[in-house]
Amino acid sequence: MDNLDLQAFRDSLAEPQPPVDLSPALEALWWDGKGDWNKAHERAQEHENRAGMHVHAYLHRKEGDQSNAEYWYRRCDIVPSTLTVDEEWEELARALLKQG
Repeated sequence: MDNLDLQAFRDSLAEPQPPVDLSPALEALWWDGKGDWNKAHERAQEHENRAGMHVHAYLHRKEGDQSNAEYWYRRCDIVPSTLTVDEEWEELARALLKQG
């Protein structure tokens, strides 16, 4: 995943599989970007670290399950997003890509 930026991450959505060495949280966002919410959800819940829980919250928000989303936002100590889901996806991707 050497120096993958947001544009390269977006471009990779045209591929059948995610780039190698993505964190589970980034891989979850990648699958969500491909339109596979279920696979994204599976990846997000594989690790209960802050990044995974934040993506998990985002996914439930996107799904329309606000109470479940709020539960996961609380678990990772993050204020629920007021951005559009597309904007939140981008914000999450940028932050996670910076973390490496």
